[in-house]
Amino acid sequence: MKKWTWMKTSFAGLTRCTLAITLSLLMTLPATAGPREQAKRIHDRLAGVPPSATVLASMEAAIQGGNANNAAYIAMDNVNFYNVTLKNFAAPWTNEARSVFVPLNDYIATVIGMIRDDTDFSTLLSADLTYVGSSGVVPAAPSGSNNNHYEQLEANHINLRDELVATTQSSINNLPPSATAGVMTSRAAAESFFIAGTNRAMFRFTVLNHMCNDMEQLHDPHLPPDRIRQDVSRSPGGDSRLFLNNCIGCHTGMDPLAGAYAYYTYNEGTGAIEYTPGNVQPKYFNNDLNFPQGYRTTDDSWENYWRKGQNSYLGFDPALPGEGNGAKTMGQELGNSYAFAACQVKKVFRTVCLRDAEDQTDRNAVDQITNTFMSTGYHMKQVFADAAVHCMGQ
Repeated sequence: MKKWTWMKTSFAGLTRCTLAITLSLLMTLPATAGPREQAKRIHDRLAGVPPSATVLASMEAAIQGGNANNAAYIAMDNVNFYNVTLKNFAAPWTNEARSVFVPLNDYIATVIGMIRDDTDFSTLLSADLTYVGSSGVVPAAPSGSNNNHYEQLEANHINLRDELVATTQSSINNLPPSATAGVMTSRAAAESFFIAGTNRAMFRFTVLNHMCNDMEQLHDPHLPPDRIRQDVSRSPGGDSRLFLNNCIGCHTGMDPLAGAYAYYTYNEGTGAIEYTPGNVQPKYFNNDLNFPQGYRTTDDSWENYWRKGQNSYLGFDPALPGEGNGAKTMGQELGNSYAFAACQVKKVFRTVCLRDAEDQTDRNAVDQITNTFMSTGYHMKQVFADAAVHCMGQ
């Protein structure tokens, strides 16, 4: 009898344990989401808020009809896609801390406007373009010397989907049209990356934010060092090996390209970007006695040494010359590369799918979305839609 009681108790315990394990496994298995769940997931990921019943029904019908991308476009009509999702998407690109906790500014507003209008996003680093609030929507007018206009747009919860309008950057920042270079010459970028220093920060953060590579990933010590500036010691700490094995690898690519910014600075006194055509900014001669035989900047010419060697995988457009003068042409060089396009897709994928591509299926999707992005006019809405559809069942 005691043996039977023990067996019953053990069997009951085993049953409870087996049931718990089974339930745990069921909870971890991916559930196949139906059209309604997929629609809600797309809306939540893109807009960050639940859809209304009417919108959810429209999105569900689109998915049932085999038009999941249409469902994504319905979600992107929500004002929160612009005021929240895209604001947070672009904000880290505008400051060295890469923080999302910054006020709305001309850089962010321009990204939002270009995505809303399906503007060719490859011109992000070269266009004479900026976005401002429509006339009279806030008291402060757009200004090249302060951020009041954009801070008021945000503080008053202005609908950026409906109230942003495109204008020329040259008319706001007092730059000649030929000197504008998209978001690189926005006031916000100038305040963060042209201030003090040697203007290398602008180049480094542009490549980091828009080609998804930092200088360490692009380190190549085998390129010619002839355009490395005078401020870079060839024997740091008295050891030339440090230069030959480390410093040279970043500066051989960066310095020839950063020459494009030779006429730009940010004036802390006026709060504005400054452009001095024909006159190289004094910051380019900081510490020029470190190595007087080094390259001395005389104009705003640039050359892309990364078209050769290990960094040629960045995929620069062979139709472009690979050299020129000024930030605008250099921005065209970067913006028309495969790396630029792939970087935008990777950032969107992370935003929408809440993770990086983690398996071969994801990587294939990223490659396909990138190719579509490049072949159909660089429309970022398409990228958001494609990424949302890829992840709608996950």
